[in-house]
Parts: sequence; structure tokens; C-alpha cells
Amino acid sequence: MNLFRSEEHVARWLDANGYEAGATLTASAMCELAEAWWSDRLVTDWRPRSPERSQAILVGLGLTGEFWRLA
Repeated sequence: MNLFRSEEHVARWLDANGYEAGATLTASAMCELAEAWWSDRLVTDWRPRSPERSQAILVGLGLTGEFWRLA
């Protein structure tokens, strides 16, 4: 994970390093993802979620497309 100030900063970094863009998220979207993904981990009877439920979390946050496909 890399953190950038703006989309222009991302573009300059990609160009300077010869990489192609992957997925980018705003800081607020990353916080929403972290909350949805990890909020239940300290529950006493926590159990791993199914791959389908994990995918549903991503879709529910609008994170779709090849990059976000878990299986």
C-alpha cells in the first residue's frame, strides 16, 4: 500500500517508477473498508466469514471489478 496526496501525485509516482495503476481509494473509503472488514474481529464468538460474505462487503462499498474479485 502506498499513500499519496492526490491523483496527480499517483500519476507522477507511477510514471517515475514504471508501474501501471492498480486500485486507488480515498482515505475515507479506506476507513469504511477497514470498519466493514475488521469491526467484528474482537467479538467473543468470532468466526471467519465466508468468501461470499467477504465479497459482499466489497460490493456493498462499491469496490467491484477484477481487482476486487476474491475468487
